[in-house]
Amino acid sequence: MNNSIGKRLEQYTSKRPQEVLLITVEIGDEQDKIAVFKGFSSSLMRPTAFDPDVPVLLDEATILSIDRIASPYNPEAPRYIEKGISWEAMQALLVEAGV
Repeated sequence: MNNSIGKRLEQYTSKRPQEVLLITVEIGDEQDKIAVFKGFSSSLMRPTAFDPDVPVLLDEATILSIDRIASPYNPEAPRYIEKGISWEAMQALLVEAGV
């Protein structure tokens, strides 16, 4: 479980608290948007469990795109660092960050 995609993205934001990741995923035939910030994940479209051990980003989810946004996150005027990153490109950033 420690090497799940969601945990790795949370570890990345723990190491880079100046960034918020906004992840667009597809689970089955439904889309979701998940914000990851300072080591925690939260769905922006569905309820999120209070228990941080309950994964928000399921391993069976397909990541469609990832946006790196400067914190603090303002949904009305996000300050993009990088937009529309593929999962493959994000993996390189995770390796660079040591997660």
